[in-house]
Amino acid sequence: MLLVVIYHVFVGRVSGGVDIFLLISAFFMTLSFVRKIESGRPLAIGRYWLHTFKRLLPLATVVILVTVGLLTEFPESSVAQFRWEALASVFYVENWALAASSVDYYAADHSTASPFQHFWSLSVQGQVFLLWPLIFGFAWWVRRRTRISSVPVLAVCFGLIFAASIAYSVVTTETQQAFAYFDTRARLWEFALGSLIALAIPYLNPPRIVRIILGWVGIVSMVSVGVLVDVQGAFPGWIALWPLLSAAAIIVAGNTGSPFGFDRFLSWWPVVKLGDAAYALYLVHWPLLITYLVIRDRPMAGWRSGIVLVVLSVVLAIIITHKVENPIRRWQWPELSQRRSGAVIAVCVATVVVPTVLWMQTESVRAQRLVDNAYRNNPGAVALEPGFNFRGDPGAPALPLPEDLPANDAWIGESCPGDIALDPAYANACHEFVPNDSPDKTVLLVGNSHTQHWLPALEPMAETNNWRVIIYSQLGCFYTVAEEQPAESCKGWLNGADQAVDVIDPDLMFVQGTFTSVNGEQSKPGFEQRMRELDALGIPVVGIRDVPRFPGPLANCAIDKGTDHPDCYRGHAMLGTPDPQRALAAELPHFESMDMTDLVCPDQQCRPTVGNVYVYFDDDHLSEMYAHTLAPEFTRRAEQALSAAGVQL
Repeated sequence: MLLVVIYHVFVGRVSGGVDIFLLISAFFMTLSFVRKIESGRPLAIGRYWLHTFKRLLPLATVVILVTVGLLTEFPESSVAQFRWEALASVFYVENWALAASSVDYYAADHSTASPFQHFWSLSVQGQVFLLWPLIFGFAWWVRRRTRISSVPVLAVCFGLIFAASIAYSVVTTETQQAFAYFDTRARLWEFALGSLIALAIPYLNPPRIVRIILGWVGIVSMVSVGVLVDVQGAFPGWIALWPLLSAAAIIVAGNTGSPFGFDRFLSWWPVVKLGDAAYALYLVHWPLLITYLVIRDRPMAGWRSGIVLVVLSVVLAIIITHKVENPIRRWQWPELSQRRSGAVIAVCVATVVVPTVLWMQTESVRAQRLVDNAYRNNPGAVALEPGFNFRGDPGAPALPLPEDLPANDAWIGESCPGDIALDPAYANACHEFVPNDSPDKTVLLVGNSHTQHWLPALEPMAETNNWRVIIYSQLGCFYTVAEEQPAESCKGWLNGADQAVDVIDPDLMFVQGTFTSVNGEQSKPGFEQRMRELDALGIPVVGIRDVPRFPGPLANCAIDKGTDHPDCYRGHAMLGTPDPQRALAAELPHFESMDMTDLVCPDQQCRPTVGNVYVYFDDDHLSEMYAHTLAPEFTRRAEQALSAAGVQL
């Protein structure tokens, strides 16, 4: 745990120490259960579960509650998500919450690490604490029925889990590493390895000199892995064997009795005392570090502040171990019955859930009240209309509220119904945004998230004109040619785009017409090729000019300094320049361009808010709320573009 803390604070990287933590927890659990099985004692699995969580939850509850209190110091845009993570942490599912956000395309725009992030490993461990005893129960049952020792039975069970999990881990790490990092299934092999070592340890007795060497090789290897390997970027694939086998070497080395053995250091009383507080040290160090970085607005702690944070973490860990964990561990009342142990667990959970849920409900009522008055206080793009006169409350906050901004991306509808028969490989990319059984026209949108964020602006137009709207999209991909795709997965999606056009047979299409970066705007040759192909088919297409992108969310500055602060206004190289699509639109009879840039960045300045509505919910996507306020002008310009492309509405 000290290794974890030092790497987090000073290196800003993951050390592999958590993987060792998982292995060791399975190692000790296996030793304990095997002793019970082989001695014929009852396993009392239910009692084990209650005892374990009664021991773990009180300290975790204290840290979660204090961290929830510290959320007032965090950016408002992150608080709502962190409240959910507080609940996920106390229920031991934080790893799944992080896994879900890690594969959220928009999550890359979140700039603040969660103060509950370290609970992912405790959640995985808690889930294994529920699963592993069932495996021991199976071995116990086999031993009672057949008199076969539990060791070979467990060796087979954990060997199979190890093989299946590490295979799954390697594949998932290769394809979805961010998700795999928090996926319990991709971590089971680390626990299985710890259990296999526990089963093998009685049969391992290497010579003393070998054990001395193993101890020192193990610690050197363990410390170096975080420096030499990008643990967070490569784990939990096969490379995680490095720290785990390092720990295994130290375990096998055991107590050498030599003054030169590494175990002499591990037996030193300050290290033993620190080991007693290891659980508390892991709990407190991360929220302490993240809160400090948020308050000081720093990406990493410096050497002086880092030393203070490490010392403070150790001191706090020792104090709460002495004042909270040890007294509860020695408390006999809960041990007198399972009902009492369950009551302690229930109180711990309720202590976190009740205040957190009440806070969430209070904020939800407040947010709904503000939304109900948005027609007066938050006109959005309507405020740009000539002669507009604001009649709302001058003190009304901008919407969406900062805590709701990260989730204010456009809804893309339900999966396409059965009448759109795409190959299964492409069907997941197809959604029906505006369903209509007898539409006058079927409209197809093809592209990525920069096509999707116009959907709220398009919806009123579609409903007025009795359209059915289908969107075929994949985040991060370009509707151009295979050579211009940023990822291999986009090439398969692109193949499906042609099939989508054939199957849906749209009356007209909307696409993303240009492509921006933080430095400028470009037209891709592959896009022109696509438009020529569609023009030859006689399909009217409107290319919507892309919006400016920025290095970070514009809203963050406004939240810190105010929506009208001049520091929060941004320029972009594309502002004030003609739409690059115009030349192609002049040449192709069925293609027309559409430019909404002046409503996204009025007067060639990109503001955090327009009409008291946040324009972007991150650094490059329009908020759903602002896009909805663009609907009247979007309709007017789209009608002009479609008329020029030969479409009669």
